[in-house]
Amino acid sequence: MSNIDEPEAADIELGAVLHALSDPTRLAVVLQIEADGERCCGSLAVGVAKSTLSQHLRVLREAGITRTRACGNQRWVSLRREDLDALFPGLLDVVLKAADRTAAVR
Repeated sequence: MSNIDEPEAADIELGAVLHALSDPTRLAVVLQIEADGERCCGSLAVGVAKSTLSQHLRVLREAGITRTRACGNQRWVSLRREDLDALFPGLLDVVLKAADRTAAVR
C-alpha cells in the first residue's frame, strides 16, 4: 500500500522534482540514500532538527523522489530510482554528480 502523500509514478512532475532537489538539505538526504541504499530516517546525518528533517522528507516524498515505509515505530526511506529514471532519464545522475562535485570543492 502506498503512502497517501506519495504520487503514483505517472503523476510525478518535473517541476516538483527539481524544486525538491534544489534545497541543499534535501539534496544531502538524497545523496546519502543513493550511497547507502534504504535508510532509517533517524540515521540521516544532515545537521537539522528532527522536525525540520521531517518536513524535508515530506517534500521529497510528495515530489516522488523517495518512498517511505513504516516498520514498527521507525520510518525507512528509499529512492524511487526506477520511477525517476523512467520518467526523466539521466536527471538524477546529473544532479547527484553535480552535487558531489560541489561538495568536493567546499
